[in-house]
Amino acid sequence: MDLTRIRREFDLPESVEDWGWQYHHLGIPTNKKMPNERYIEKFKFYVSGFDSSPYGIEWMRFEEDSPFDELIKTVPHLAFVVQDLDEELAKRDFRILAEPNPPSEGIRVAMVEHNGAPIELIEFA
Repeated sequence: MDLTRIRREFDLPESVEDWGWQYHHLGIPTNKKMPNERYIEKFKFYVSGFDSSPYGIEWMRFEEDSPFDELIKTVPHLAFVVQDLDEELAKRDFRILAEPNPPSEGIRVAMVEHNGAPIELIEFA
């Protein structure tokens, strides 16, 4: 990450412009039950909205004993598609909030922190 680079208003973020990441969704934690929630038993949380939002907004409602880091459960996250999850994690100095894992078949994800914000990296098979 080049901290000396100044991003102008019309520049894309470094993660998109230089690293080749693609925006996937915005995950927003909520305590409110949302329409059409789907339960992810492995991680003890409900997810909704992603399949119907034209902007890629996903709502996440966590059970109290969900194993996720508190930052993931309380702060919205941006999610990006990457070509090689392991390579991206190896070449950047991230604090890992959730180790690479398969939430469903053909998908691997990891959650990292950037300046107090959770970022999800997604790799599709």
